[in-house]
Order: sequence, then structure tokens, then C-alpha cells
Amino acid sequence: MVFHTILRFLHIIFFAAWFGSVLASLFFLKAVESKLTGNDGNHTEFAALLKRFIKLETKVADVAVIGVILSGILLAVFYHGWTIWVFVKSLLIVLQIALTIGYIIHSVRTLTYPCSKSEYGNWYRLFGISLTMFALVLIVTFFLL
Repeated sequence: MVFHTILRFLHIIFFAAWFGSVLASLFFLKAVESKLTGNDGNHTEFAALLKRFIKLETKVADVAVIGVILSGILLAVFYHGWTIWVFVKSLLIVLQIALTIGYIIHSVRTLTYPCSKSEYGNWYRLFGISLTMFALVLIVTFFLL
């Protein structure tokens, strides 16, 4: 019973870290938007700062995603079983990762700074995808599992 509680705790902590890293990135991008879409000349400095931040955020998010997946597998194997809703939740997480990576490769990596506000909107669409998928996972977890 203690192992189950620890696994659930870790699963929730990893999910919260993943969600928190996404929100932190969203807030950071909003804070530097005017510097990366304007013509004030110091955009290279802010672009470098953004690149460094995203690199660090990605490390946190990667550890959190791996933690969510591993703790989720352990919970399914030892306690919950492989029910249809566990598969649905797993598929939603895989879909979230695929959509996020696909959108980054297609629309975000190609950005150069300074860029227009409409081009910078690609960042917000990326977070729209991530936050929508988080909401779907939470709905499945809390209302269907």
C-alpha cells in the first residue's frame, strides 16, 4: 500500500512538473514578446536568452515526461491493470508528445527574430495544443478512470 501511494505521488509530481514547465515557458514567451517582435535592435540578445531558457525547460520537461510514463506503467502493472482508460490516457500522452514535437519542427523552429506578431503567434498555438492535451488527459484521469 505504501508503494502505491509513493507511485501515485511521484506520478502526480512528474505531471505537475511537466505542466508547470509548459506554463513557465508560456509566461516567459509572453514577457519577451515585445523584444522579439519589435525593431529595437537587441533582439539577438533576447533570442539567445529564449534559446537558453527553452533548452533548460526542455530538460525539466523531458525528465517529467519520462517520470510520468514510467510511474504510469508501474501503476498500471502493479495496481490498476491495463484497462481501456489506461490505454486512452497513454494514447493521449503519446498524442500530446507527437503533436507538440511535430508543431515545433513545422512551425516554431523556423522562426527567426525579430519576427512579426503573427509569426510569433506560432508559440501561442504550440501552447494551445499542449494545454488542450493536458486538459484532455486530466478529464480522462479524473472523470473516466
